Amino acid sequence: MSRVCVVTGKGPRSGNKRSNSLIATRRNWGVNLQKVKVEIDGKVQTVRISARALRTLKKVD
Repeated sequence: MSRVCVVTGKGPRSGNKRSNSLIATRRNWGVNLQKVKVEIDGKVQTVRISARALRTLKKVD
């Protein structure tokens, strides 16, 4: 299962980790995905949604 939000399409971001001496090493930031049951086209499905998108969906309801 991919680490991508179904609603927003957000995926992992990459960048540099900076040490105390400012040496750069590559690292990834994952998305905060949550498994949620959502009704899609009249059927309840379990999807992986980012926490930010989940907050927005709860606000809309």
